[in-house]
Amino acid sequence: MALVNEHLLKLPENYLFTDITKRINSFKVTHPKTNVINLGIGDVTRPIPQVCIEAMQKAAADLGRVETFHGYGPEQGYDFLISAIIKNDYAARGISLDPNEVFISDGAKSDTGNIGDILRHDNSIGVTDPIYPAYVDSNVSSGRAGTLENESEWSNVVYLPCKIENDFIPDIPERRIDIIYLCYPNNPTGAVLTKSELKKWVNYAIDNDALIIFDGAYEAYIQNPDIPHSIYEIKGARKVAIESRSFSKTAGFTGVRCGYMVIPKEVTAATLEGKRISLNKMWLRRQSTKFNGVSYITQRGAEAIYTPEGKKQVKEMISYYMENARLMKRMLNKTGLRFFGGENAPYLWLKAPGNMTAWKFFDKLLYEAHVVSTPGIGFGPSGEGYVRITSFGDRHDCEEGIRRICQCL
Repeated sequence: MALVNEHLLKLPENYLFTDITKRINSFKVTHPKTNVINLGIGDVTRPIPQVCIEAMQKAAADLGRVETFHGYGPEQGYDFLISAIIKNDYAARGISLDPNEVFISDGAKSDTGNIGDILRHDNSIGVTDPIYPAYVDSNVSSGRAGTLENESEWSNVVYLPCKIENDFIPDIPERRIDIIYLCYPNNPTGAVLTKSELKKWVNYAIDNDALIIFDGAYEAYIQNPDIPHSIYEIKGARKVAIESRSFSKTAGFTGVRCGYMVIPKEVTAATLEGKRISLNKMWLRRQSTKFNGVSYITQRGAEAIYTPEGKKQVKEMISYYMENARLMKRMLNKTGLRFFGGENAPYLWLKAPGNMTAWKFFDKLLYEAHVVSTPGIGFGPSGEGYVRITSFGDRHDCEEGIRRICQCL
């Protein structure tokens, strides 16, 4: 008799964004003629940069000729893309990486979820709260999270609250934690860490022999020149940190799927006997076993991002979304509603009026303003009383959506 992984049965029946979709569909059934504006799910709306399209078309043509055909690619990724990443994302910031330290993948969500495959089930976990739910859910399915308590907290997860009182910057924990997830610029609050703040986390990891999993999916949206784009800008981080990046929000690759993970050779974890093991080697072995690599076509498209024209087109896309955020903030300033973010990230974090819960505020915006948001409680217990809205929409939809929100408050 085959037995199931019972840890997966611990997950709530509905994934946050699936539950939101069900509520939207239910609303549309009873309001079929209503124009609903979706500012909730963080999907992009601008087309993929033309330079990427052209590169992928050429790559597709390569597969149609014997002399340029590509079959299985290297599990770690093609050298041409890895070289472009190192040169532009790291060397340009004074960070030295070996090509064997970069692993091309199908996105940050997969990487931050799959990295647990090479780590023991009884490691302690720490997450900033609120945070992207996939971090916690992937640890639930691996048996690390314990049991669900109070409908929003897992017994074996250390939550590091990010609230108004601490400017949404988590305090360094007083206890030791094995694995810490950091996402900056932050999804959902839009907060960022300065170099001095990020240094505290690197020092904590060094002092406590902890591992940091740093998600930099939104680093391209950083506007403040003093904010670090990579954790490796901090001295000592190569010994304690793994970094994940994504092309989804940088270049509109949400439907194409491409990202990468950096695992320096110095990063290790221990066996029960105390032997130090290279996580770089373990991850390569894991990828070789479970992953056949990202397609040649996709990687050629990603490589084009780093050409002069590609950089220009990506910058224009990001500027479009950040201008959306600027306009949305200007309109919200007239309401008296408290909100945060939108300066170095494409997210706005709205405080619900009064003592309204996150889901009640979500329903109010849906039924009265016909605007979809994301309830903050879905990102963790400290998200209660907030909703997240994104600036990834069409310019008209962003402005009209905020206009409707302002009218219903």
